[in-house]
Amino acid sequence: MLRVWSASPPLQTLLMPRSPLASLPSRCWGLRPSQALRRSHPLSTQSEPCRSSLSRRNHEAKQKRQREKQMALEAGITPKGKAPAGSSRAWTPKEVVLYEVPTEPGEKKDVYRLLPPAYSPRYVEAAWYSWWVREGFFKPEYQTRLPQATGEMFSMCIPPPNVTGSLHIGHALTVAIQDALVRWHRMRGDQVLWIPGSDHAGIATQAVVEKQLWKERGMRRHELSREKFLREVWKWKDEKGGEISEQLQALGASLDWDRECFTMDAGFSVAVTEAFVRLYEAGLLYRSQQLVNWSCTLRSAISDIEVESRPLPGHTELQLPGCPTPVSFGLLVSVAFPVDGEPDAEVVVGTTRPEMLPGDVAVAVHPDDSRYTHLHGRQLRHPLTGQLLPLITDSTVQPHVGTGAVKVTPAHSPADAELGARHGLSPLSVIAEDGTMTSLCGDWLQGLHRFVAREKIISALRERGLFRGLQNHPMVLPICSRSGDVIEYLLKSQWFVRCREMGDRAAQAVESGALELSPSFHQKNWQHWFSHIGDWCVSRQLWWGHRIPAYLVVEEHMKGDGEDCWVVGRTETEARKIAAELTGRSEAELTLQRDPDVLDTWFSSALFPFAALGWPQETPDLARFYPLSLLETGSDLLLFWVGRMVMLGTQLTGQLPFTKVLLHSMVRDGQGRKMSKSLGNVLDPRDIISGVELQVLQEKLKDGNLDSTELAIAAAAQRKDFPHGIPECGTDALRFALCSHRALGGDVHLSVSEVLSSRHFCNKIWNALRFILNALGEGFVPQPAEELSPSSPTDAWILSRLAHTAQECERAFLARELPLITHALHHFWLHSLCDVYLEAVKPVLSHSPHPQGPPQVLFSCADVGLRLLAPLMPFLAEELWQRLPPRPGSNSAPSISVAPYPTTHSLEHWRQPALEQHFSQVQEAVQVLRALRATYQLTKARPRVLLQSSEPGELSLFKPFLEPLATLGHCGAVGLLPPGVAAPSGWAQAPLSDTIQVYMELQGLVDPQAHLALLAARRRKLQKQLDGLMAWTPSGGEEETKRQQRLSSLQLELSKLDKAASHLRQLMDACPSPKEL
Repeated sequence: MLRVWSASPPLQTLLMPRSPLASLPSRCWGLRPSQALRRSHPLSTQSEPCRSSLSRRNHEAKQKRQREKQMALEAGITPKGKAPAGSSRAWTPKEVVLYEVPTEPGEKKDVYRLLPPAYSPRYVEAAWYSWWVREGFFKPEYQTRLPQATGEMFSMCIPPPNVTGSLHIGHALTVAIQDALVRWHRMRGDQVLWIPGSDHAGIATQAVVEKQLWKERGMRRHELSREKFLREVWKWKDEKGGEISEQLQALGASLDWDRECFTMDAGFSVAVTEAFVRLYEAGLLYRSQQLVNWSCTLRSAISDIEVESRPLPGHTELQLPGCPTPVSFGLLVSVAFPVDGEPDAEVVVGTTRPEMLPGDVAVAVHPDDSRYTHLHGRQLRHPLTGQLLPLITDSTVQPHVGTGAVKVTPAHSPADAELGARHGLSPLSVIAEDGTMTSLCGDWLQGLHRFVAREKIISALRERGLFRGLQNHPMVLPICSRSGDVIEYLLKSQWFVRCREMGDRAAQAVESGALELSPSFHQKNWQHWFSHIGDWCVSRQLWWGHRIPAYLVVEEHMKGDGEDCWVVGRTETEARKIAAELTGRSEAELTLQRDPDVLDTWFSSALFPFAALGWPQETPDLARFYPLSLLETGSDLLLFWVGRMVMLGTQLTGQLPFTKVLLHSMVRDGQGRKMSKSLGNVLDPRDIISGVELQVLQEKLKDGNLDSTELAIAAAAQRKDFPHGIPECGTDALRFALCSHRALGGDVHLSVSEVLSSRHFCNKIWNALRFILNALGEGFVPQPAEELSPSSPTDAWILSRLAHTAQECERAFLARELPLITHALHHFWLHSLCDVYLEAVKPVLSHSPHPQGPPQVLFSCADVGLRLLAPLMPFLAEELWQRLPPRPGSNSAPSISVAPYPTTHSLEHWRQPALEQHFSQVQEAVQVLRALRATYQLTKARPRVLLQSSEPGELSLFKPFLEPLATLGHCGAVGLLPPGVAAPSGWAQAPLSDTIQVYMELQGLVDPQAHLALLAARRRKLQKQLDGLMAWTPSGGEEETKRQQRLSSLQLELSKLDKAASHLRQLMDACPSPKEL
């Protein structure tokens, strides 16, 4: 095996530095260096004696730490120096191992070399993905050839991420869940299609390219023609758009890349146009002037999901785009509207947006508000213009809020627009598309930025004596998530989708059970949203996107009403023909202008389940895989994406696009906070996978758009949470940690320490396989699983545990409960296989010649265990499974990704629940023995042990397990003491149960006098803790529960210490101490 070291570095440089990405030399095990890790020194071979000495010292130090930790755990003591739970601890840098065997992309990785001594993610994750893709393992056509093929279909699409961005931790959760399900179905034998794709992200992509144009050329898009700008966007997409695919591959997503779909592809564009035309022909699309969410910075309408509702507790200053100074919000301005004809009478209204005053057309009060009954039917003077405004009554006005009187601005408020429509009020648009004041405001305000005009309006009110005060006022401010600007509601002529009819069908689908939402509590939100759904504005004032296939017939109006004449067609030729029929004029004399707007990105995304399969063409894929088997996504997309897919899918294809929806929750940090750049707690999956220095994290913050105050807070938070950066954890560890959370219920609280713990689990599996492969030796030939017969009760127990784990995994996959799978796998690998069976079998394997039974059992544990693990940890499972010897005469799968997933039925002959129950008592005895050893500090001695029961025949359960009991309890010989027989003097005693006692030899192994002093010191420390807890009065019920639990634990520990001390004193009386001899 190739061992490569740096020429002569100091000792500390042989370990990886604080960041796995630092350019320091790494120990290499036949692996090509990754692009992220550069070698800065020439490589040469270091002398083996030095390496052996270093390894020996490290091994001895590690053993010492493990002994101390084990003793502390057994005694219930917190190890010295151990940080409290949840605190930030320095992580130990790990050695980076790289795969450097020359391997062309798509070639199979070399698995004939020895495994490196420790798990290294970069070694494990190298080369596998390109081989999987080249072999076609991810294609449904390949799966028809599998021996375990079921003939069933399983299809799913990935929620298409924006082509502009990078995958965040929420995307990683989506991929981890979806890929685990997909891989399980594939191994099960189903024909699996998982469709990859990305979204053109109209607003985001256009903004990125515009910024790039300005930075590189000093140009705005309007200085280019539309066609030239779109060429720039496509150029950017070709250069940068592949990053999403690379990140998905790094996460191990087993997508069928030959079917990759981009929402601006030619085929997808045809589907979008077809959908628009069909909806228009069905009367479900229309053009109208209505209020829309408007971003003045983007100069475009935006969707509801792009509007962030930001609560403000009161006076708050915000820095907004285009404003040189901060703008105040959360203030209520009181304004007097004089009553016409009564010089001393006025109606005072409050507003948080005084710049809207020029658009007021009325003042409204509740009809039953006695304060204003005498003014019903009267008119008021506008405080700025002096024009007469009606005082109207409306039952929607809340009389107990403020003064009970509200101004009505129909052109800039959805609620006021409804009120104005009920009373026949004409709207006045006073804010333009660019956020300046319109000509309707008068010369003194026209052209001013709306927030500059605000100050001028307040000054005018003061001058006229109509300003009545200013006070703090909590409010919710709509903010554009794309630009950070305040959203305005503007009246615009746009295209709208009628949603009522389609929404009723979507609601009925869930109510009838035809569409299943999981978790089911989402049904309430679904039904509420669709019962209150309004029409959907799909026009966007952008250049990048699907241009609306609608044409204005120039100088032509609809008959009778003077409105513009619009026609819709798949092509201009088709539209011209329709226009000719509509107007009665010849096609040649008509002038058509295509709508310059593009469609909302959510419109095209809503077509993804069927457009990605070739719709509107009747393609083989559409026939085979539509409707999709499952839609899995974040719960935040339930209404804006899932709901619209159901509406349009049902309308356009006549079928629900899927029958099952699985929704996961939001990912938060370990403290339960929403991940936010301003908090400095955002976790980039790539940083967790590859590791990153604190300095790099801080530089990323500076590249963002945080102001100086937010930047300082975020940087401080990063220094606190990641003082040494983020350690390299690897893809498998990240996936496993994400799947371990109950993502289908509450929010996922993810911390780096959890992922690091999963990396340690990977290392445990790695070491287990190294042990197993060594135990198998050369020339090992596995038996067929159905012929394997355990040769000892311990062998039978581990095989039963393995079969039970397979049963739990199968049940959980069917229920799509991934946390149950991770728990079952973690328990088997760590607690059943590594902690128990491998330790118990070591003495057996030391016999010469090797017994034949344990190696066969070890092989089955590795083979079945890795196949159970493969959907969640695909890279590690493949790396290790490939090194197992194949079963003779079997049609062995070329990859674990297409190997059969273990089933309950295939392993049921190994199940022995009664045996597992018996062995659980053995494990309890092991814990008692270890606790006794820790109490009496028997670090090296192997004392003899006796078990005694008051129930005849009860000890027979232990007879088959006496040897593993001794091994696991770190004891000498274990014997059985008949009932009624007195135990030897000088032996420690501990109860195993109400009927079973454990005796451990102490005489000659312990110095009672010296040990009594240690016990006394320990007792004083525990008593001090107990006294402190007794004196403390907790503030809440949860704290009281924890206090009581800790009290019980301390009292039990003190009782054990008192018992041990009593026994040691008896031992002193029975024999003199070594010092007295």
